[in-house]
Amino acid sequence: MTINDFNSKIKSLRPFPLLGKAYTTPDFVALDLSVSNKALADVNISNSDVLESFIWNHIQINNAKIAHGGYIEKRGIYNRSEHFNKQNLETERNIHLGLDLWIEVNSPIYAPLEGTLHSFNNNSNYGDYGPTLILKHQVEGFTFYTLYGHLSLSSLKNKVKGSSVKKGQQIATLGSAKVNGDYPPHLHFQVIIDIQNYEGDYPGVSSLKDLDFYKANCPNPKYFFNGVL
Repeated sequence: MTINDFNSKIKSLRPFPLLGKAYTTPDFVALDLSVSNKALADVNISNSDVLESFIWNHIQINNAKIAHGGYIEKRGIYNRSEHFNKQNLETERNIHLGLDLWIEVNSPIYAPLEGTLHSFNNNSNYGDYGPTLILKHQVEGFTFYTLYGHLSLSSLKNKVKGSSVKKGQQIATLGSAKVNGDYPPHLHFQVIIDIQNYEGDYPGVSSLKDLDFYKANCPNPKYFFNGVL
């Protein structure tokens, strides 16, 4: 199955909204956190409280409820953490591979499609995902995975690898900066074709050197949003 075929199939399945059915297109506003956004020049993005104020101001002035964006976006926020190989410019990871949904802490997260719980983990490095779930899906014999990062600690409780997950089932809630890698509350949602040997984790940020591989293995998540974004 080609990426185009995959995207068409996902659209035809009409995935359940990740944040629930209460939100419509006017509730979402695009957010640019790239290094080229001049509005961030005087914002201390290394401070999660300052960044959260910037994001919520952006949401409010646009009369929205949720900010979204970030796929293949080069960001400066990762410079604060050695987890992203800051010391080596050739392999520095600063290109975001998922789509972020910035919304209030404890917001519920739902499974877009039926599947099974592939794995879960608390990735507690500074700047990492924090609590993370990965679901495994099969569509017409084609296997792929969806990753949910920056969750609450309670989202990992009583989870069993291999357990069935229904489309539209609540699977988690969002975590605070204290547990989610020190970010303003948001969901990192990522689509993965080949999970390789990862369990409860998968790179969500790429170096320029490895970008071609990850763009092919992590297609644009926008097709999971039924045209809402």
